[in-house]
Amino acid sequence: MTARSLRRGTAAVLAALAACAALTATPAQAAPARGGLTPATKFYADPHGKAAEQALVDLRNGDLQNAANMARLASWPQATWFTEGTPEEVRGKVGTLVRRAGAAHRTPVLVAYNVPGRDCSQYSSGGAASSAAYRQWIDAFAAGIGDRAAAVVVEPDGLALLPRDCGPATDPTGELTATRLADLAYAVKTLKARPRTAVYLDAGNVQWRAVGDMAQRLLDAGVRQGDGFSLNVSNMHPTDHNARYGTWVAKCMWFATEGPEWARGHADWCAGQYYSSAAPNDGTPGNSVSSADPATWRWTDAWFDQNAGTPPADELSHFVIDTSRNGRGAWTPEPGKYSGDPEPWCNAPGRGLGPRPTADTGVPLADAYLWIKVPGESDGSCTRGTGGTVDPEYGIVDPPAGAWWPDQAHALARNAVPRLTFNH
Repeated sequence: MTARSLRRGTAAVLAALAACAALTATPAQAAPARGGLTPATKFYADPHGKAAEQALVDLRNGDLQNAANMARLASWPQATWFTEGTPEEVRGKVGTLVRRAGAAHRTPVLVAYNVPGRDCSQYSSGGAASSAAYRQWIDAFAAGIGDRAAAVVVEPDGLALLPRDCGPATDPTGELTATRLADLAYAVKTLKARPRTAVYLDAGNVQWRAVGDMAQRLLDAGVRQGDGFSLNVSNMHPTDHNARYGTWVAKCMWFATEGPEWARGHADWCAGQYYSSAAPNDGTPGNSVSSADPATWRWTDAWFDQNAGTPPADELSHFVIDTSRNGRGAWTPEPGKYSGDPEPWCNAPGRGLGPRPTADTGVPLADAYLWIKVPGESDGSCTRGTGGTVDPEYGIVDPPAGAWWPDQAHALARNAVPRLTFNH
């Protein structure tokens, strides 16, 4: 590279970072007073985030291509996670973020991730010491938001991975699960009490809990006190697959609560991504539902058409979808490569950024596509069931969960679908 081209590249990257910072001062329509999202909602991009810092590091190293990609990445809104701290600390940090976003006339996306016993004590273990401590933390979180606009994702995996799912010895009496559900309901209600806060309770993803199971969990955790639920957080399943799943879950909740009298309390009767009684289920290929073959999901659609009809649109829960790493869909390892759990959700190789964050999705029940998982942050030290410490996909010990991983950030940006451009 010539000195002249290096100077041009450096100037371009610095200009991009300056433009990214300028976005925070550009007037835009704020979230409506009632606290919901509309297609006109604009989300906040932190000009001092990790991608912006990485752009400067790459620039100093003379890596102009990656520096430019990191500048582009930094221009797009990404969620801010709150995972620990005293009530006073979280109130202060949340307050600082929403004030900065408010000054820019943008809506920040926040993640509350501190429920006791989170992640079954796996890669992202931690959380508050008790239910009482968690509720104090949530009270402070809500106080930090105050009357400013915000969108909050409540406890990724907290509902899809209840204590009773962690193993037979974890919650033999069911008390921990009941407490978890009550804590999640408290968080949703408390956060939604703020006048301009949109609240989405996490519901896993399309390849996890069956539709009826997740619908009942959401109802038990008070999802109707908020704006809806979130899908695909920290995962890579296609956007349209999650949108279809989310629509079924929303219809299932309606079916079991507001639908036919005979259906009341029976979310477990709903068809889903694994089974539909509307299918012949006669062993002929395509005549039963397969979660791996969306072409067979027509049988699930048929079940809802037959049993739920067309529910009133204003009685259905909405959802948001994490598209931060699903541009190339989910990762499937080579057949036979791993004898144990290949952990396809964990730092999956070859993935790319997905659809850009927007509240104008064009999907009736999808309030927004968001980058909830921060692109470039590790999922944890994945081992693919090998029993060792090295991730065989990368040949290294992966960084701890939540740690910034420059190589992963670079790969996600290079592999973005659609191609990564600057956010104007």
